[in-house]
Amino acid sequence: VDVRGIKTKSVNSGGMKVKANAQAPTEVNGSRSRITHGFKTDDYSTSPAPRTFINQLPDWSMLLAAITTIFLAAEKQWMMLEWKTKRPDMIADMDPFGLGRIVQDGLVFRQNFSIRSYEIGADRTASIETLMNHLQETALNHVKSAGLLGDGFGSTPEMCKKNLFWVVTKMQVIVDRYPTWGDVVQVDTWVAPNGKNGMRRDWLLRDYKTGEILTRASSNWVMMNKETRRLSKIPDEVRGEIEHYFVDAPPVVEDDSRKLSKLDESTADYVRDGLI
Repeated sequence: VDVRGIKTKSVNSGGMKVKANAQAPTEVNGSRSRITHGFKTDDYSTSPAPRTFINQLPDWSMLLAAITTIFLAAEKQWMMLEWKTKRPDMIADMDPFGLGRIVQDGLVFRQNFSIRSYEIGADRTASIETLMNHLQETALNHVKSAGLLGDGFGSTPEMCKKNLFWVVTKMQVIVDRYPTWGDVVQVDTWVAPNGKNGMRRDWLLRDYKTGEILTRASSNWVMMNKETRRLSKIPDEVRGEIEHYFVDAPPVVEDDSRKLSKLDESTADYVRDGLI
């Protein structure tokens, strides 16, 4: 088959010879061919074929291939130029896979999260559960990236030897604005000492594009023995593992000792029944 017509072919099936009628090409293998009453005949005439509009058209496949090659080369060059124009700090700050890394002299762990459709409510904003999950995930990944993750859930190797694990005694979270579906948030977390036998962990959650602070959180941690279920002092071996990562900085959320008053029908300003 070519752009000027279709050659006729004989098909043998079950002993029956069948010939298909089609418009013969102007020239096949250097000789003219034509169809007469459904049968192919050859005419070895040397006269040139008459020029028609069809056989004067250019080879469109070659033209399309040339255009495609030029387009791909231009696109590759544009991508290279666009990559070179990015600021070095932007390139260093990228976390395409959301795995996180340690920054700021090895004291702060940073990880990015994309707000998924299943992490939001009807108003398309992330739930408080989503934010708390991000805080927990970055805390554990911080321990893992620092090489301090033992067999326990966030416990260091020395803590595992002594059957110790971490317990959160207090946590304060202030949400200035909830991220929405499709936003990318950047979570920074670090640790600091808290008294003689405690540790504090802070978080800052920002909008990745604008740098706006969305959430601040501070928490206090102590150690507990797995067998006795009693609080434990921080052993010297454990302190030697973690004190190199302590940051000398005040908490991002000031300690607030106020208690939430119990809410019932007698103290509520508004009461509404029948809600589903």
